[in-house]
Amino acid sequence: MEPLLRLVNVKKSFGDIQAIEHVNIDIHRNSVIGLVGGNGAGKTTLLRLMSGVYRPSEGIVELDNNRPVYEMRSVLGVVPESTGLYSKLTAWENIRYHSRLHGIDDQLAWNRTYRFAQLLDIEQSLHRYTEGFSRGMKQKTALLRALAHGPQILLLDEPTGGLDVTSARTVRTLVRKLKDEGGTVIYSTHHLAEAQQVCDRIIIVHNGLIQADGTPDELLTLTQTETLEEAYVSLTSETARPRMEEAKKSSKFAALWRRLFTPSGNMEVIEDE
Repeated sequence: MEPLLRLVNVKKSFGDIQAIEHVNIDIHRNSVIGLVGGNGAGKTTLLRLMSGVYRPSEGIVELDNNRPVYEMRSVLGVVPESTGLYSKLTAWENIRYHSRLHGIDDQLAWNRTYRFAQLLDIEQSLHRYTEGFSRGMKQKTALLRALAHGPQILLLDEPTGGLDVTSARTVRTLVRKLKDEGGTVIYSTHHLAEAQQVCDRIIIVHNGLIQADGTPDELLTLTQTETLEEAYVSLTSETARPRMEEAKKSSKFAALWRRLFTPSGNMEVIEDE
């Protein structure tokens, strides 16, 4: 079976920083793939490459028609870690605006939206302004927005981060239903238990490299461990690098500002009496 999405010898660098190196991944239809890794591992960079937001410094990221993914972004549904909703619009207006950008008829978008809104239990809030939404409600709205145009692949960046238990469970239920209906989901998370619940394949990313790729059982066999947590620790024993944002060089203005206003190490310390 031909993969739906392919990454071949992909590398992504930002100046001297190597964010992703030597990545080869095939994504097949009707699957939920977990990208698991800590902060700074490279998960978000990998998702942005898969979604066409970033172009690789080397290698190719292409869909099954051999076209670069950045030319076919309309077949993707993306839920970033920051939802980016327009607070002065209702949930439905946010979704409709996004769907119109994809050329989707309002009635078709509404039918899809309402169906999934029922599964997420927010159908009564579609005509409310998102300004007053909780984090869980915003995340659910972002999910509906990503699904309304009928994408072939859904990419989720930490979809349950900061959600309460009930909302997180609802999101996981939706992901499993999408898979049951033949959908393909790429699910980025740093929660191993969550990945084990929803993913039939787990890709462990550490320091910009793919450390392992397989089913939960295959990862346990590979590492001769009994739990995914033990497997993860075994596979990521190398010290984690700092987050990319922390590694960026400061601007000349920022460096000057620190020199002017940061106390020097030889200043006298006056203790409270």
